[in-house]
Amino acid sequence: MRLTTAQALVRWLVAQRTELFDGTEAPLFPAVFAIFGHGNVLGLGSALEEYRAEIPVWRGHTEQGMALAAVGYAKATHRRQVGVATSSIGPGALNMVTAAGVANANRLPLLLLPGDTFANRAPDPVLQQIEPFTDGTVSVNDAFKPVSRYFDRIMRPEQLLSALPQVARVLTDPADCGPVTLALPQDIQAEAFDFPESFFAPVVHHVSRPRPDVRALERAAAVLSSSSRPLLVLGGGVRYSGAAQVAVEFAERHRIPIVETTAGRTLVPHSHPLHAGPLGITGSSSANVLAAEADVVMAVGTRLQDFTTASWTVFNPDVQLITINTARFDAVKHGAVAVVGDARASLDELSLDWQAPAAWAERAPAELAKWDAHIFGLRTVESTLPTYAQVVGAVNNLSGPADYVMTASGGLPGELIGGWRATGESTMDVEYGFSCMGYEVAGAWGAAMAHTNGVVTTLLGDGSYLMLNSELYSAAFAGHGFVAVVCDNDGYAVIDRLQRGQGGAGFNNMYGDVRTTLVNPPRVDFASHAASLGCAVLAATTIDDLRAAYTKAREHAQDGRPAVVVIKTHPSSWTEAGAWWEVGVPQTSHRAEIAQSRTDLDEAKTHQLRYLRH
Repeated sequence: MRLTTAQALVRWLVAQRTELFDGTEAPLFPAVFAIFGHGNVLGLGSALEEYRAEIPVWRGHTEQGMALAAVGYAKATHRRQVGVATSSIGPGALNMVTAAGVANANRLPLLLLPGDTFANRAPDPVLQQIEPFTDGTVSVNDAFKPVSRYFDRIMRPEQLLSALPQVARVLTDPADCGPVTLALPQDIQAEAFDFPESFFAPVVHHVSRPRPDVRALERAAAVLSSSSRPLLVLGGGVRYSGAAQVAVEFAERHRIPIVETTAGRTLVPHSHPLHAGPLGITGSSSANVLAAEADVVMAVGTRLQDFTTASWTVFNPDVQLITINTARFDAVKHGAVAVVGDARASLDELSLDWQAPAAWAERAPAELAKWDAHIFGLRTVESTLPTYAQVVGAVNNLSGPADYVMTASGGLPGELIGGWRATGESTMDVEYGFSCMGYEVAGAWGAAMAHTNGVVTTLLGDGSYLMLNSELYSAAFAGHGFVAVVCDNDGYAVIDRLQRGQGGAGFNNMYGDVRTTLVNPPRVDFASHAASLGCAVLAATTIDDLRAAYTKAREHAQDGRPAVVVIKTHPSSWTEAGAWWEVGVPQTSHRAEIAQSRTDLDEAKTHQLRYLRH
């Protein structure tokens, strides 16, 4: 079949299918997000137009935003489907690097197709081309290499025959999963080759379940059965394996309390008698108390990021760590007894005739009840302005089991991770691996496309809204509805909290501390701005107002229109889980408060665990 590189690529994308967790088939690549320029409009753009009936193309309004939408789509489908994003060369391509970082940090699939400069170099330097003085092979697309799981530059049409199987491997592999970048020189996009017809035969990519090594399971079973205070930590890998029910049943058989990481939130019903809440800095005191007493921790499908481990101070010094992970890279960290394998398969095959003491298992509901009472107090306290905890509580109480909630940066991850009561399984996306401001809006667009059985709600601060809001218009134009609750606390309040909490002076975060030449500098009218982007807009002043506004906003979202709820919130009221976080406090400072914080840091680091093997 004589096809251009671009035609062959698109035809191959159309041929790829995926098996969903319910056993049904769906397109592996359900959507392409595109902004065209001279580097991709004729080659890839023409091919996408030709196959527009087989693969839908949605136009973004920032390259970063549309690529983040593709990431949100993948997360909402539990990594079973992959969004594609294409841009022109130069600035358009570089704008997608941040999205690649988000996908990389969160182990999410993303296919990026940036245009590239001419392979023949005849017209060099072309519009938007950089010219490195020391390496003629480099373009801006080389910036994708550190944040891509797989990178290739297609310099001949026939190279697709060897490159595309590697693309599919990485995007569907449970261990290697992450962003793939195929740089496409614009002249090569347009060149033709006689491709074998069999290359475009439909292929179904099934759920891969690597089995664990029997000896590794035996070692893990021996360590776990020696425990009198075990703790089961469930991460995002449990979600992507479809192993939530299996994990809960394992805990029930062996009477092990369960805690969740950020990526593992909403895997366990909130009221389950073994559920002890989310772990870590933005988690719950209930989970942290049990972690501090546990003698064996079995971490399933998690890389144990610093917010989960409280910078490795949440566990006791004598703890033994078992890890179950499809990625050997993650499994062998921290001196763990490593089991490399799929979460569901590994838990199914981890066999032992043992139960933890009943008194230890009963600690989970007892500690969680204390945390729930604390959250209830935060939701009902009198406040001059509504607090984040109250906003989250109002949205939580009006959400159902099919709904999906999101956030990414600022103070809201802590409120959502620690304060949200699960309404359904795997119904939360807190992008706290890369914590990318602006993902809240762009990712919600992608999630709304994928998650069609309930309402997608994203919560964000004024800072994230200003960072990246243009995909509100993309979603409004495309007819993909979701609810965005914008909490305006007049600045980067959570970083101000960190700054002041470590002894610094308030500086350059809250608008009252930002340099200006004006006596009365302007503030943003978020409601008017969102309305100008085609959104339904509802304003709220009190929590009662918010409940009414959010209820109406849900109706707009269900009708296919993004709805933005704007509310002024308290700038310094937070949900605290009582855990420590290591940050770079200066060793010398003109401020006595910072010097004291450094002393406190040095003392806290004496409790930090570095390697756990015993």
